[in-house]
Amino acid sequence: MFTGIVEELGIISAVRRGADSAQLVIEASKVLEGSRVGDSIMVNGVCLTAVHFGATGFTADVMAETLDKSNLGGLRTGDRVNLERALRLSDRLGGHLVSGHIDAVGKIAGRRQYDIAILIEIKAPAEVLRYIIKKGSVAIDGTSLTVADLGPDSFQVSLIPHTAHMTTLGFKKPGDTVNLEGDLIGKYVERLLNLQENSTGKSKLSMSFLAEHGFL
Repeated sequence: MFTGIVEELGIISAVRRGADSAQLVIEASKVLEGSRVGDSIMVNGVCLTAVHFGATGFTADVMAETLDKSNLGGLRTGDRVNLERALRLSDRLGGHLVSGHIDAVGKIAGRRQYDIAILIEIKAPAEVLRYIIKKGSVAIDGTSLTVADLGPDSFQVSLIPHTAHMTTLGFKKPGDTVNLEGDLIGKYVERLLNLQENSTGKSKLSMSFLAEHGFL
C-alpha cells in the first residue's frame, strides 16, 4: 500500500527486454534508504518488487501483465519516473490509499497555466471514470491528486508548483500517457453494493434504506 506522495524522481538507466517481460534499472537515492530485496517500490504508480540494489539504484522485474496494463513498456533510458516506498502503518497518510495496481492508461488532453497552478486535463476510459468524483482522489502516475473538474470522457487536476517540480507530471505534455488508479474505497463500496443486490437484480440501497439506518 502507498500514499501517492512521490518521494523522488528516479531515472531509468537501463531497460532489459525479454520476450514478454522487462527489467528496469532505476537510478535513485531516497527510496534506497531502509529498502531491502523483496520490498515494494511504486514506479509511476505501479507496485514493483525490488530484486537487486546497488550503490546508486535498484532493479525491478516487470511481467507481461504489467506491461500490458500500464505505460511502463514505453519507458526508455533517461526517462524520469515517480518513486515511492511502501507505506508503513506509522506513517502519515498525506495523500490517499493507493494500491499500486493500475486500472487503465489515460492520455493528457490539455495543459495550461492558471496563475501558480498547472491545469491538466486527462482523457480516461470508463473503467476509471466510474470512480472519479469532483474533489475526490485519483492517482496519476502514482501521484495522489484531487479532481478539480469532471467531464463525460475526461477529468481535470491542478498542480501546485511543488507537485509539478517533484513529479513527472510537471514535465509531461499533451499526448503523453499516464497510469491511472481510481479511488480504492470507491471500488470496495461498489463491490459491496453489487453483493447486496436481491433476486430482482435491484440494489437494496434506496432512500428508505438510508433513512432507516440513520443516514437521512
